[in-house]
Amino acid sequence: MSTASPAVPAASAAPTPTPSAPAASTPTASPSSVPTPSGPTPALRSGQWHRPLLRLAAAMALLAVVALVARFVDPREITGANAWDKPLKFALSTLIYAVTWSWLIGQLDRGRRIASLAGSGMVVLFLAEIVIIAGAAAVGSTSHFNVSTPLHAAMWTIMAVSISALWVASLVAAAQLFRNPLGDRARTLAVRSGAVIALMGLALGFLMTGPTADQLADYRGIAGAHTVGLADGGPGLPVLGWSTVAGDLRIPHFIGMHALQAIPLALIGIELLSRRIPALRDARLRSALVWIGTGAYAAVLALVTVQALAGQSIVRPDGLTVIAGVAIAVVTVAAAVTAAVITGRRARRISG
Repeated sequence: MSTASPAVPAASAAPTPTPSAPAASTPTASPSSVPTPSGPTPALRSGQWHRPLLRLAAAMALLAVVALVARFVDPREITGANAWDKPLKFALSTLIYAVTWSWLIGQLDRGRRIASLAGSGMVVLFLAEIVIIAGAAAVGSTSHFNVSTPLHAAMWTIMAVSISALWVASLVAAAQLFRNPLGDRARTLAVRSGAVIALMGLALGFLMTGPTADQLADYRGIAGAHTVGLADGGPGLPVLGWSTVAGDLRIPHFIGMHALQAIPLALIGIELLSRRIPALRDARLRSALVWIGTGAYAAVLALVTVQALAGQSIVRPDGLTVIAGVAIAVVTVAAAVTAAVITGRRARRISG
């Protein structure tokens, strides 16, 4: 803002210009608001969060601590794992999911009220599921797929309905991301693609809910399984519990669901590297890398899904799975290098 010089008598000499900016000067835009191909990325909002989801995250942090302590003082096992492993895993996963959506909803302008209602719905649905999981662990019983008694069947029905409704709430919230810019093009793409793949990962959980052939042939009150090829409860990875001897549908479910965090975090890594690698400061290259990374992530999700459905352990891939994994890695690296070369040539032509 400019300041006017004080009035002076007519007989006096012309006033000396003050050091303040002249009124006709044009304010200079901040670097973050200039949409240059290689300038700094626009700042996102800070301090605006969906509070019910934050409270859920705090509750899950407390539950995780309780479950972690209980894991070492309570030796009981359920289907071959410590009784408190499942509450611990679900608490941590829900904490991450809740914090992410709390922040994302705070970034919205258009559709924010709709997303906020969806976020509040997530809180109720997550709590319904977690309370049943923790309660079952406390009494030494299974929670998922358990229909052995009317009470267990009712609890599993509540969980199944909550899981289905949670997918719908996530879909509603994700749809609002497509109505708002979320920083520059690369950031917007990373968040949106992460949300889409997360919806796929959540949907993959429904593959576990049908009874297996063995369960139909020899009914014992369990209808559904996460292990393919063997019964649930065999050897598994520490804490995660993923089967080391058979296929496990929890793997694609987990990998897909947490694309919501993984893809944006990969972009944050690229942005941090741009401080040392000038080529990464080009927004077009960052966008291309996000597209490539999203494709690679989706390919890995498809691969681990096929692997699980084939009854193959994640730690014992067959030759075809190894070849497919290597092919995904090679194509991803080649595409990233190609994008960097093409973007660099364009930049040189423009500057030249």
